[in-house]
Amino acid sequence: MPAKRKPDDELRGPELVKETARRLRLARTHWDAHRNGACRLERTRALALYERLSESEKEQIPQVLRVWLRYRSEKYFGEHRTPPGSGAPGRGRRGHEDA
Repeated sequence: MPAKRKPDDELRGPELVKETARRLRLARTHWDAHRNGACRLERTRALALYERLSESEKEQIPQVLRVWLRYRSEKYFGEHRTPPGSGAPGRGRRGHEDA
């Protein structure tokens, strides 16, 4: 059985960096598998941890993960996007009228 993780608010230093990178990798895996809800959840959790890092700790996160987080945050999860579950009324699942 895997070891129990500390709650996120107890993480400090190298443990915080490691958990942030783990969550970013998990979010990216969900993104690649087209599991948008799971990706959004893990990205939110990772971003909360990332914001707690100091500048020197942020540099310890692999650059590919930092770039992915920034790109996805701006393009797909920014304030200009429609929140999930608020699609146009009367439209089918695929965005066209059912005949």
